[in-house]
Amino acid sequence: MNKIRKGDQVIVLAGRDKGKRGTVSRRVDEAHLIVDGVNVVKKHVKPNPMKGTTGGVVDKTMPIHQSNVAIFNASTGKADRVGVKLLADKTRVRVYKSSGDEIKTAKA
Repeated sequence: MNKIRKGDQVIVLAGRDKGKRGTVSRRVDEAHLIVDGVNVVKKHVKPNPMKGTTGGVVDKTMPIHQSNVAIFNASTGKADRVGVKLLADKTRVRVYKSSGDEIKTAKA
């Protein structure tokens, strides 16, 4: 079970964008995430007439390692760790470690 999923609000803990908050737009692989507005770089792009793209310098969001982000707890307004709790009907839910409250997942 991935502790950080698509649609979660996260805070960056380390790196150039430390302290920024954003939403996870997708998971690149098991360990890397794409977070909106975080780790944005300038990318020089060649024009490609076959695809109809123009060349130039574009902003591109690069992946960030999941160890450098923490889930945002809206009730406390701070970063929090994620735990997994087993319910009575044998389903696993994610909870905040500090309070034990269940993390509401955004249906995408």
